Amino acid sequence: IIDKIALLLLIIGGVNWACGIFQFDLVAWIFGGQAAILSRVIYTLVAISALWCVSLLFRDTTETVHTSM
Repeated sequence: IIDKIALLLLIIGGVNWACGIFQFDLVAWIFGGQAAILSRVIYTLVAISALWCVSLLFRDTTETVHTSM
């Protein structure tokens, strides 16, 4: 479940960066400016999520199938 939350936060961060093309900060607009506490919390959570998702690159996701004879 932590992986899904981290990915959701990264999607939010990605959409916010995409809005940057138009020089618009969506998170700051929603939460009252870049210096607002809630905006800073969101930015921090997105950064932590990015660090968490780095671990996804190095996880072994292959499943072992056991067959009985």
